[in-house]
Amino acid sequence: MARLKGIGPGHAPMSVDEAGARAVSVAAPVAGLQTLPLSQADGRVLAEDIRAGLPLPPFANSAVDGYALRFGDLALGSETRLPVLGRIAAGEAAATLAAPGVLRIFTGAPIPPGADTVVMQEDVRREGDVVVLPPGLQRGDNLRPAGEDVAPGDLVLSAGHRLRPQDLGLLAAIGHEHVTVRRRPRVALFSTGDELTEPGQPLPPAGIYDANRALLRALLARAGAEPVDLGILRDDRDSLPARLAEAARDCDLVVTSGGVSVGEEDHVRAALSALGTLDFWRVAIKPGKPVAVGTVAGTPFLGLPGNPVAVFVTFAFIARPMLARLAGALYPPLLRLPVRLGFSHQGKPGRREFLRVSLEQGVDGVSLARRHSGEGAGSLVSLVQSDGLVELAEDLPPAEEGEIRPFLPYAALLG
Repeated sequence: MARLKGIGPGHAPMSVDEAGARAVSVAAPVAGLQTLPLSQADGRVLAEDIRAGLPLPPFANSAVDGYALRFGDLALGSETRLPVLGRIAAGEAAATLAAPGVLRIFTGAPIPPGADTVVMQEDVRREGDVVVLPPGLQRGDNLRPAGEDVAPGDLVLSAGHRLRPQDLGLLAAIGHEHVTVRRRPRVALFSTGDELTEPGQPLPPAGIYDANRALLRALLARAGAEPVDLGILRDDRDSLPARLAEAARDCDLVVTSGGVSVGEEDHVRAALSALGTLDFWRVAIKPGKPVAVGTVAGTPFLGLPGNPVAVFVTFAFIARPMLARLAGALYPPLLRLPVRLGFSHQGKPGRREFLRVSLEQGVDGVSLARRHSGEGAGSLVSLVQSDGLVELAEDLPPAEEGEIRPFLPYAALLG
């Protein structure tokens, strides 16, 4: 008989923070590295530190279109007239500025040896082959020194960092063509329930289309995983263990939606008793109380609720940290933004609630949160028509209209 933990009759729901930490503890970074061109590396997790092999910028250059000069040639407290001795465009080598005068220079062009200041073209008056420079210039104006952004040997990006477009631009700027990244975790994905029908098929009486797999496929991909869609698991106590075990052999994580509550037809928890461990199966969160974390034949297992909004919320706070661990990725805390409530809410003590809200511009600059009218855990429309979630902590009094509470935009939850 497999080991089951924390599911006795007196077992209290686990806090959201503890559930996320326990889910992470079940997982370990997957083995396997890949070397990819930058064009294929967006969203992948770095497998090694990257240090700069050259300075950035690689040479001193002009930050503006203007004129390069020697600061010592300027008159103090009055205009200065200097001849134009030549020009330097981006990509051209610069001749030394050895005599009093200026060189016409363009953005990104190298600063000529001898010059130490650039004046913007808008700030000078040109009279034929002479420019008239205003007083008040400062040595080093509009000059970008070599290594201003990155010096040789600097740590540019750390192992575990999930690459973004701006990271790829930086890597290209320091001459990297390829990066070594971790393999994407393969995630077996099931929906469970006899009531489910594949989209596109005739809908039987009392049937519903399976929305959760479409939702979870996209969430998994955005979290950096490789979804392996294994379809619908029917409410069949006898066949469930074999299907789960097969998925566990081929993947790094098994994810199901539905079937982990306390109903007589919720068989996923029971199937785990024949296959592995169940670490916990209830979380003090609304929506999304029935969440199961454990292992199936040694492979991490995550059982999410059956209602789509509960799937979305629990994925954000329990699945994403777990997937980051599998991917070997660093997972910074979610950034919460302050909003003013445009509603009151009497929550249930001891349970953290996440309310779907839309934002309006407040008169004082603080965004005003309006609660969506669709409150049910099955209301996908409420997710589509809202901007994010207001978080109501389990240890705070009821929320009153006008209070400032934390807000999580969907963009932050989707990665």
